Amino acid sequence: MAEKKQANGNGDVGKAQPRVNWDDSNMETTYANVVNAASTREEVILLFGTNQSWKGVEAEVDVHLSNRIILNPFAAKRLAILLGGVVSAYEQKFGPLGVEVKKQ
Repeated sequence: MAEKKQANGNGDVGKAQPRVNWDDSNMETTYANVVNAASTREEVILLFGTNQSWKGVEAEVDVHLSNRIILNPFAAKRLAILLGGVVSAYEQKFGPLGVEVKKQ
């Protein structure tokens, strides 16, 4: 009888995927409406913060940074794929998001 083998996300055949148990007992929640990213050869840095300028158009915008997440490039690519899927599902359910990027 032939054995059924499945490929995991790494292309390996026959290896079972581990079950992931998410432990949120020490998790903290932070709100961010601003994000920026930078990278080096070894890491991708994500900066999260909150825009403190509520009056509309201003000459300066104050952003209070609250979190810095540092990822290796492999984890950053997996995050990009994951976020792309989440945004796509959101837009299918609620309609397209208009995100305008202004040139400085």
